[in-house]
Formats: sequence, C-alpha cells, structure tokens
Amino acid sequence: MNKKFLLFFIFIFFVSCGLKQIKTPENFVYIPIQTKNYTIASWQKITDKHKPIKIYVEGDGNAYTAKGYPTNDPTPKNSVLQKIAFEDDYENIMYLARPCQFIKDKNCNQTDWTTGRFSQKTVDNMFEAIKKISGNNEIILIGYSGGALLTGLIINQYKNNLNVTEWITIAGLLNHKDWTTYCDLIPLKDSLDLEEIPNIKQKHFLCKKDKVIPNELTLRRVDKKDCVFIDTTHDLKNAESFLNNF
Repeated sequence: MNKKFLLFFIFIFFVSCGLKQIKTPENFVYIPIQTKNYTIASWQKITDKHKPIKIYVEGDGNAYTAKGYPTNDPTPKNSVLQKIAFEDDYENIMYLARPCQFIKDKNCNQTDWTTGRFSQKTVDNMFEAIKKISGNNEIILIGYSGGALLTGLIINQYKNNLNVTEWITIAGLLNHKDWTTYCDLIPLKDSLDLEEIPNIKQKHFLCKKDKVIPNELTLRRVDKKDCVFIDTTHDLKNAESFLNNF
C-alpha cells in the first residue's frame, strides 16, 4: 500500500473515531474548541458579528446506563437541543457540547460526566470555550437539563468576563442537591452547586410531563413569573417548533 495513502487512511480513521458523525446543516460549521483541559465540540453559524450570540449548552447526555452504571461515552444518543439550535433562524447560533461529548479526548474520565459533571474544572473550561467564540459580544445563554445548572455557574463566576444579557433554561436542573435528594440518587460529590440564581434577565421553560426533573424542584429556586410551562416530557418530544420561537 502507498505510504501516503496509508497515512491518510490512518488520519481519517482517527478523526472519524474521535468525532461522532452527525448531519450538519450547510449554514453551520463544526469547530472543535481547544481549552486548557479538553477539546470541546461546537457547531456554529455566525452571520453578523455585531449582533448577540445565542449559545445552546447541552445537557448531561448519556452519562449512565439504564441499570445505573456510568457509560464509557457521554455523547447524547439523540440531541433534541442540537436539532433546536440547527433550526433556529437567528443570525448567530452556537451549539456547544459538554466536555467529552462527541469527541474522545485523552483527558476525559468518567468523573467528568458523573459525579464531577459540574466541577470547577468543567466550569472553567466551558467558560473558556464560550469566551473564545463570543469575545465581548452580547450572549443569550441557553442551558438544557444539566446544562442549565452549568450555565448558571458560569454566569455567576464570570459575570465580569462574559456579556450575558439573558439566561434561558429548558427542562433545567438548578440545584443538584435538591435533585439527588428528591429522587434518591447518588450525590454529585465532585460537583459545585448553584446556590444563588443569577441576577439577570431570565426565562425558564418547564416541561409539564417532566419525570426527570420535577417542576417542583425548579419552582423552589425561581419565581413562577419567569417560568413558561410547555406540554411535553423532559426529552422535549414534539416541542421543537414551540421552543424555536422563544
């Protein structure tokens, strides 16, 4: 076999193994973002650099098996958030995965998507990824499921470094101690918690049929006037068209 061809084949093999292949719309571009500890997957559509950026931050993904064991790959099996982001016709959109999702990174370990999914390291690296893309632009930061808690931590810790003008959560987890206690789950002992809700403009989409993160837990932490109730389950089944217009 030709040596150049062999090297090319090896390169393609490792790229395809490192990134879970998905269909990307023509107006989006896949950009891996290198941070201090990870390479974080992102898909971006930036058409007006002077306008705010809507950044969709993924949930916890495929963290555990149905039997409760940690998985070897936290990549979401079917990301409805990614679909929502891809269908959003706003000028500037970024869909941002969580560390170790879509990309096999040598620095990843199971703690990153289990008990340490909201660690200081994760917060810092996600901030770094967001900052590299947004610069000083205004940001509408959107967090789905566990991504809600993570975005809340980022806003609180980096309020002087990011220009976040609005925080939106979708089926969001806002305090993991509330959640693990209520649902009798393993405590996230290696994670930070959102002890204080960010003091900025915000909207929280609660799923009426949510059995993963009960509405009661969200309403403990935020004002009901900032909540919108949608008639769907935690996985946002059939809710894309509604959410696309928020």
